[in-house]
Amino acid sequence: MLGYDYSREGLYFITSCVKDCACIFGEVTDAEMQLNQYGQIAADQWRWLERQYPYLAIHAFVVMPNHVHGILEIDYEGKASGAKIKSVSELISAYKTTTSKQIRQAGLTDFAWHRSFHDHIIRHEKAYHNILQYIQDNPARWQSDTFFYSPLR
Repeated sequence: MLGYDYSREGLYFITSCVKDCACIFGEVTDAEMQLNQYGQIAADQWRWLERQYPYLAIHAFVVMPNHVHGILEIDYEGKASGAKIKSVSELISAYKTTTSKQIRQAGLTDFAWHRSFHDHIIRHEKAYHNILQYIQDNPARWQSDTFFYSPLR
């Protein structure tokens, strides 16, 4: 949202896609996401964000074959005295950079994320619960997902 301070305390729904919607993180089998080594890196680095930035809490996330969804919360209470709070854009940039580096080192040398990401500011409890349910149900709805890609589709 134009003019919004994305380093403000609050809840943010994030979606980030792999370049060209390439399915490189694993596959959905029986409504469950089965992460491969690259998907495990993507999941581990999402958790790394929370360890790296004490003012950041992860409420939920899912790594899908070609994208990641998550709810992030910026909470100043965890902020170290004098520490700069990174914006959502800076946090996702750190995530993408570290994930890309590790995936390339693991052998997928041409890995890349889509240039930007989608964000939504969560302002109400009802919206939070709807998004949380969406994240939890994402693997079960993979075949009808916006980001579903199949050469046969």
